Amino acid sequence: MTEHEKEIREFGNKDDFWLFGYGSLIWKPPPHYDKRIPGYIEGYVRRFWQTSEDHRGTPEAPGRVATLIDRSHWETLTDHHAPTERVWGAAYHIPASRVPEVRAYLDIREINGYSIQFTPFHPAPFTATISSPPSSPSFLDLQHRIPSHNTSALGNGAQDRASADGASKPTRHKQTLSISMSTTISATTEPSGLPIRCLVYIGLPENPQFLGPQDPDVLARRILSSRGPSGENKEYLYMLERSLLELSKDSGDSHVSDLVRRAREIENEELEREGYDRVLEEEGLVGVVERKMEVGVPLHRVGSTEEQEEVEHS
Repeated sequence: MTEHEKEIREFGNKDDFWLFGYGSLIWKPPPHYDKRIPGYIEGYVRRFWQTSEDHRGTPEAPGRVATLIDRSHWETLTDHHAPTERVWGAAYHIPASRVPEVRAYLDIREINGYSIQFTPFHPAPFTATISSPPSSPSFLDLQHRIPSHNTSALGNGAQDRASADGASKPTRHKQTLSISMSTTISATTEPSGLPIRCLVYIGLPENPQFLGPQDPDVLARRILSSRGPSGENKEYLYMLERSLLELSKDSGDSHVSDLVRRAREIENEELEREGYDRVLEEEGLVGVVERKMEVGVPLHRVGSTEEQEEVEHS
């Protein structure tokens, strides 16, 4: 057994199991977590360079999902986007008694090309906790509420800091809405502490699902056309951007946002084209427009079958 394999096996035995999510785990967290902390990691670049055959695509038409590329390896590649300084996401603490169950769940969820790595996680300069459902990994219909001055939800360390002289006081943040839930977050602002060692699932370059650099426009079109058992690929993209922007004023990702912009533009173009085609159909001009536009003949409404035949043969 290698040292890495040993660490994977023993990780969490001391109630120190922390998981970092940088993709769908941000808005669709693991089951049984008792702490959620926004923050970031360094030394990586997030890219939609991993295929998805089991969640946002199929083996016949794979979707595209996010993975992390080591910064030193990324610098050897040709990319269309500049990297962000930090990769933002959320870290989840799993109680020791729940670690085996959650590990089994994650191994299934992240099985398609992802492998376990470890990285230091830097908490954002505030602490907040959202309780997860007691038995379900999905929280689509759940509302979480944390009392505005209840530091017990933040763990013993936060209680100690809140009671110390000169420590910051809990502040109540406004309610934020997302597609999946309505949440009231209470946070205690505080200086960032020591980094937390987190487990993270990464699609390494040597895995068969890793694609490498992609043309952004082609990538956006692929995301729009893909769908899998977990839903539309574009939902993954749009939810990721929204979730990132909700973490912090500094937590955006230019690669993700540029793909969203391109995808929205393509969708708008398709909607305009569909509307144009619908007007042509209603006016009885389908199949006639291109020919008339070429020869410069004015378009007119076709009022009968006989007139349609006459137009088509003129």
